[in-house]
Amino acid sequence: MNVLIGRHLPRRTFLRGAGASIALPFLNAMAPAREAWAATRSRTAMDKTRLIAIEMVHGAAGSNAWGAEQHLWSPPEAGRGFDFGPSVLKSLEPYRDYLTIVSDTDVRPAEATKPKEIGGDHFRSSATFLTQAHPKQTESSDVLAGTSIDQLYAQRFGQDTPVPSMQLCIENVDQAGGCAYGYACVYTDTISWAAPNEPLPMIRDPRVAFDQLFGAGGTPEARQARRRTSRSILDFVLGEISTVKRQLDQEDGRRMDRYLTNVREVERRIQRVVQRNESGVERELPEAPAGVPDSFDEHVKLMFDLQVLAFEADATRVFSFKMGRDASSRVYPESGVDKGFHPSSHHGGSPANVLEFAEINRYHVGLVPYLLDRLASIQEGDGTLLDKTMVVYGSPMGDSNVHNHKRCPLFVVGGANGRMDGDLHLRAAPGTPMANVMLGLSHKLGMTDMKSFGDSTGAFALSG
Repeated sequence: MNVLIGRHLPRRTFLRGAGASIALPFLNAMAPAREAWAATRSRTAMDKTRLIAIEMVHGAAGSNAWGAEQHLWSPPEAGRGFDFGPSVLKSLEPYRDYLTIVSDTDVRPAEATKPKEIGGDHFRSSATFLTQAHPKQTESSDVLAGTSIDQLYAQRFGQDTPVPSMQLCIENVDQAGGCAYGYACVYTDTISWAAPNEPLPMIRDPRVAFDQLFGAGGTPEARQARRRTSRSILDFVLGEISTVKRQLDQEDGRRMDRYLTNVREVERRIQRVVQRNESGVERELPEAPAGVPDSFDEHVKLMFDLQVLAFEADATRVFSFKMGRDASSRVYPESGVDKGFHPSSHHGGSPANVLEFAEINRYHVGLVPYLLDRLASIQEGDGTLLDKTMVVYGSPMGDSNVHNHKRCPLFVVGGANGRMDGDLHLRAAPGTPMANVMLGLSHKLGMTDMKSFGDSTGAFALSG
């Protein structure tokens, strides 16, 4: 066990046992005695901003000309103290002080540049979201896009964490062969690229993500053996828990107990999903692994909880999260709309249909406050995880009815260690590349030496 006996614990303290490896959250005992938090922050990982990049496909109802007039995505007024009006972002109101909305940017790299690319918007869009690069049209292994912003950040600021970055998704993925219009499926199946020719696989199964984060079994055989016992990973480290707790004061002891309780609670939820899916009952998603909930709502929240646990333990600082898959016809009962996602996105410009599609957008955005609530509930030193995190949410598509990439939806929420102002709606000039915003965000993340990104023409000013 990586523990120094005495009053000071190293930041990288792990509870280990039988394949389990649980990193601990930041505790007061990890700060040298009598040292002020301000001084400690300069020497610890705590001043490294956590990054979550979330893509939701199919654009937004507010990107349609009529939807824009109705302010279905962008609030009516720009600047500070704006009124959300009818915007589908209304659920973010409790976090307006952390929220920056950037309206009307374009993702030109997602557009067709030659006749044979026409019609393939759904099958190249996701590859452009975090790379802002135009994907090479190929069905073979010679794929080419760009290095994504999450990976640029992970390469620079994530290499001292156990997991430099994690890539999560909700829909099924099939990174083999071609999908349609001459594009390899990998362009649709991931938003993270470690290099222009190196797409990264995304994890759909919460059980797999949990095992990767907490080292639950060093081999597939060991994981299977542990699962058959239905034991918790905490059962394998009970002795080490007791050893560490004897070195902690009451406040740290409570913090550690709460963290381990949260780990166990997420583990139990995953176990219940597996038991239900392996019970023989008819599944809504029969092709999905046993660890994947049939409920979209349950699946997304499990993934959010895993991200918060990972940030709390500084197991990783970077997540990309693909919440949808282009051309998916999934139905979201909680949205109140009984039409599939892709069919709803092709609303034909009918106001009634646009409003119906807006309800799906409202439902998707309405899941984000669950993540923000969890981040805000975790204290770390002189702030919360929400104060130290940047969450980017958007789409590389605008009006999905005509497959364009103009007026694309985008917002940023979280304090980013004091680098984001919040309570701000910024409206970009017509034709502004979303890459300009991504470049501005890279500077807020500490990559101030970046001069360009994708098709950027300059860094977008992210302050009022």
